[in-house]
Amino acid sequence: QVQLVESGGGLVQPGGSLRLSCVASGSIFSINLMGWYRQAPGKQRELVADITSRGRTNYADSVKGRFTIFSDNAKHTVYLQMNSLKPDDTAVYYCNMNGRAWGTASELPYWGQGTQVTVSS
Repeated sequence: QVQLVESGGGLVQPGGSLRLSCVASGSIFSINLMGWYRQAPGKQRELVADITSRGRTNYADSVKGRFTIFSDNAKHTVYLQMNSLKPDDTAVYYCNMNGRAWGTASELPYWGQGTQVTVSS
C-alpha cells in the first residue's frame, strides 16, 4: 500500500504565504510524477502544479509566478510554496503521486486526504 500525507494548510491573509508538504510512504517501487491539485466548493478538482522525477515542472496559469513546486526524491516528498495568496486560492489541496507499488505491474495514481487552505482577511 502507498499512503500520501499532506501538511501545512491553514488560514492566511491575502498576500501571505504558505508551504504545503506531502510525504509518500509504504511499498513504493517507483515514482514518476508528484503534484498538487485543488478543489474549491462547487468546482471541479484542478491541477495546480506537478513535477516529474527528473525535476520538470508544470503549473496552472493561475498560479504561475506565485507558486513553486519542488521535491526531495530521496524522501519521497513534494512541496508547494505558495506566495502572494489570493482569496481565489481558497480550496482543499490534494497531493497526487503517479507511481508503482511493489508487486504491481502498472503505474497508478495515489491521492492524499487533502489539506484546507483558506485565504481571507
